[in-house]
Amino acid sequence: MTKEILINAFNMNSVGHINHGLWAHPRDQSYKYKTLDYWVSLAKTLERGLFDGIFLADIVGVYDVYQGSADLTLRESIQLPVNDPLLLISAMAAVTRHLGFGVTVNVNGEPPYLFARRMSTLDHLTEGRLGWNIVTGYLDSAARAVGQDAQAEHDSRYERADEYLEVLYKLWEGSWSDEAVLLDKAGRRYSDPNRVKPIVHEGRYYKATGYHLAEPSRQRTPVLYQAGTSGRGKEFASKHAECVFITAVDKAAACKTARAIREGAVKAGRNGDDVKIFVGITVITGSTQSAAQDRYRDYLHYANPEAGLAHFSAGTGIDFSTFELDEPISYGTSNSIQSVTQLAQEKRWTKRQLLEELKIGGRYPLIVGDGDSVASEMISWMDEGEIDGFNLTRTVVPESYEDFVDHVVPRLQERGRYKTAYADGTLRKKLFGAGDRLPDRHFARSFAI
Repeated sequence: MTKEILINAFNMNSVGHINHGLWAHPRDQSYKYKTLDYWVSLAKTLERGLFDGIFLADIVGVYDVYQGSADLTLRESIQLPVNDPLLLISAMAAVTRHLGFGVTVNVNGEPPYLFARRMSTLDHLTEGRLGWNIVTGYLDSAARAVGQDAQAEHDSRYERADEYLEVLYKLWEGSWSDEAVLLDKAGRRYSDPNRVKPIVHEGRYYKATGYHLAEPSRQRTPVLYQAGTSGRGKEFASKHAECVFITAVDKAAACKTARAIREGAVKAGRNGDDVKIFVGITVITGSTQSAAQDRYRDYLHYANPEAGLAHFSAGTGIDFSTFELDEPISYGTSNSIQSVTQLAQEKRWTKRQLLEELKIGGRYPLIVGDGDSVASEMISWMDEGEIDGFNLTRTVVPESYEDFVDHVVPRLQERGRYKTAYADGTLRKKLFGAGDRLPDRHFARSFAI
């Protein structure tokens, strides 16, 4: 059976996200990110285009590696200022019926006991349309902001995250039984005390004893997203993730990573198709090839490759401002995003080559063309890359998403590679075509009451 393409809008509660510099375009409205109208309008557009979800990125900290300061970050709004993504979800959920929400929250942000309630609340309010993108952090600026000297060593961050997830699973899956809520007005019994129990956790990083404060939501555990593809990141994904966001420069790289992730899931006792794999892409489209190319040339006038390089500096921990354009760069071992550093090392990118890669302000694969040609290329990525879908970045908003909905979605539908209507049910049920809850073979279910 031919797979239908899954698509998330890739966004952030900020002016700049991936394709830097385009905030300066006369038609760009990303500066309105502080308003509900901006997000409500976007949600309606995405649901009109039958997007599976909006994937909201987030960082805690600032990009201050490039030139040893945050000056360029502030001038070009390189993910700064950045507001809390969680607070957007209720508003967008209120004007949609099917759109899913994948929200990034760092495991170091708050104790798991409080976070569990926050996510259960949102899963209730969205009627089961919530996903969580699990991140462990990589910015020293974030660590310093909360009183630490620097980020913990890369692999140890995943060890801490493993335990964080264990506490959450105990709360989400193991505190309230499905039969605990009675809502018996005549008998004055809202819930059955015999079917609710406190969790007890005493580990290396966390201690928690108490009842989960929220009754079971539609999904119990939100859909679990994850974006780390280092060796330790893949191990973490194999155990926990249901949706994995990968960066791939070409289809062969996507295929290699996708196969490794699925093989890891099988080794962890899961099925290979228990994991959906998304690649980040940028699309610039129009009613004709000529119109799309005109859009592209127009956008290039405003894109800032240097701002993209500053973002890349944060991802690798290397200050590229200190290198000449063609000077060899020793990437070495990084405590930042290891997969990014490894890719740069494999490609032996110089500063000049990086700036060329970043000419639209970001470094994800770029597809420019009319709806038909974009659809063909996306289908090629799906089939040759053995992936399940895409995180679609924004360029000039709102037109980049509107153009995609108007020009690309109909062409994908004509080829039978994109849904023509939403399925019913929760985000998990829509994505996997099974139940609302995690399957029993997932590690979380070992804590079920």
